[in-house]
Amino acid sequence: MTLSVILWIDVFIRPEYKNIIVDSLNYCSKNKGLEVYAWCVMTSHIHLIIGCAGDNKMEDIIRDLKRHTSKTLLKAIHENSLESRRKWLIWFFERAGKRNPNNKNFQFWQQHNHPIELYSSFMMDQKLEYVHNNPVAAGIVARPEDYLYSSAMDYSGGKGMVDILHIG
Repeated sequence: MTLSVILWIDVFIRPEYKNIIVDSLNYCSKNKGLEVYAWCVMTSHIHLIIGCAGDNKMEDIIRDLKRHTSKTLLKAIHENSLESRRKWLIWFFERAGKRNPNNKNFQFWQQHNHPIELYSSFMMDQKLEYVHNNPVAAGIVARPEDYLYSSAMDYSGGKGMVDILHIG
């Protein structure tokens, strides 16, 4: 699944914004039945390989995750005196919210989540490699396991920032 910021705006360029995603994934994992197998925060989107435990519904978990992170991220942007794009970002999110009747004031995330069912081991391995190699392809790091905001470290023997369940 991919969660994308409206207009693919590069929001996740500051650690404090990426940490909101990390905290939210950990919260949903511990309290809402979200099973995180892989994740990666890019500048304008988040890649996830996820499932859900028990009677929990994926759409409910994702709805709550998106609602919470959008409010928390908008607040963080608004209160960040070092954010040089603060007014511009808030203007875009407010404008998008007013244009979408599903929102009250602001829209942070695109509405479509781009889910893909991973129905085979081959497909799981392919998507896992894609998710972890995204920061390499973007020129952020040379090796996937060097990117802090991803589960690649967990798959290379270390411990990352989000509690994950290993594939395979």
